[in-house]
Amino acid sequence: MVKAFELRGKTKEELLKLLDAERKELSELHVAKVTNGAASKIAKIKSVRKNIARILTVHNQQQKEGLRKASAGAKYVPKDLRMKKTRALRRALSLSQKNAKTYKQRKHLAAYPAMKYAVKA
Repeated sequence: MVKAFELRGKTKEELLKLLDAERKELSELHVAKVTNGAASKIAKIKSVRKNIARILTVHNQQQKEGLRKASAGAKYVPKDLRMKKTRALRRALSLSQKNAKTYKQRKHLAAYPAMKYAVKA
């Protein structure tokens, strides 16, 4: 079983080599399963699948980290690095857009300010 912390120290090429080896092993295990192989081989399928997932996770994290470093200080952030939020929140107006007033609105607000009332105790 490969550990994620061990994988983090490896380069992209090493990870891809390891991934190919694991995938090859998985295909061999699938063949063993079909040909009524040993029970130990069939039980190993799960751990190999998890190893592949670990390798892919570390690889994707390294790619994203590289993308973050490359786009640091850029005008636009790549879409997969932006905040997910919800579709409605992403499309909502910004604060400055929400508070923008037309010339006519500003004139009306200046002429008729909001009334303030004091409540007698």
